[in-house]
Amino acid sequence: MNDKTYTLMLTNLYPSTFSFLAAIKENNNREWFQENREAYERAWENMKEFTGAVIKGLAETDPYISEDISVSKCLFRIYRDTRFSKDKTPYKTWLGAGISTAGRKLNGPEYYLHIQPGGSFAAGGYWRPEKEHLAAIRQEIDYNGARLQKLLNEPDFKKHCQLDMQDKLKRPPAGFDVDNPYIELIKLKSFTAVVPFSDEALTREAALNTVLQAFRSMHGFKLFLHEALGAE
Repeated sequence: MNDKTYTLMLTNLYPSTFSFLAAIKENNNREWFQENREAYERAWENMKEFTGAVIKGLAETDPYISEDISVSKCLFRIYRDTRFSKDKTPYKTWLGAGISTAGRKLNGPEYYLHIQPGGSFAAGGYWRPEKEHLAAIRQEIDYNGARLQKLLNEPDFKKHCQLDMQDKLKRPPAGFDVDNPYIELIKLKSFTAVVPFSDEALTREAALNTVLQAFRSMHGFKLFLHEALGAE
């Protein structure tokens, strides 16, 4: 399939994709994988086509997303890097795509789609920013926290998204007062909004619209992060 050409818009993921991921969780070994390679290739192609449709939809509303983004560069390979891990199982039990101008390797705000039986979700924002980016985002929250809070309180965001508040410092970072009204946001080490999906939601014909709606509901939050970094 050409990364940039979608003559038929795929609107959902297939039940067989979830069946393959459930099966590889129970049979995470090379022999089983080789025997079921065709099932893997169908699941991979399904994920590739669906991600391409998502990119095309996002390009209509997000100026940081272009239809020219390579789908292949967005997808995470199913093969695990086990060199430094005690877990030597060779394959991931999920499929994922990081959607940005640099595919999955952007050091900046992006979208992420995670497909896993019973654990699928869409996310948007910036996971673990580098030191300079983290400082810039915290400074922007300090200056314009009221605007960020307004974005987080918008009905569309509150209806669909949850801001991940788990990945944060226990104490205020240096230079910020504990009484700062936005200190809990400033203490964050990652800035990500998340929308969970059921397997059924992603296999229905309306799945593409469901995913796009989730991503679009967090667009204002993502844009705030772009602006904090000087619209990078």
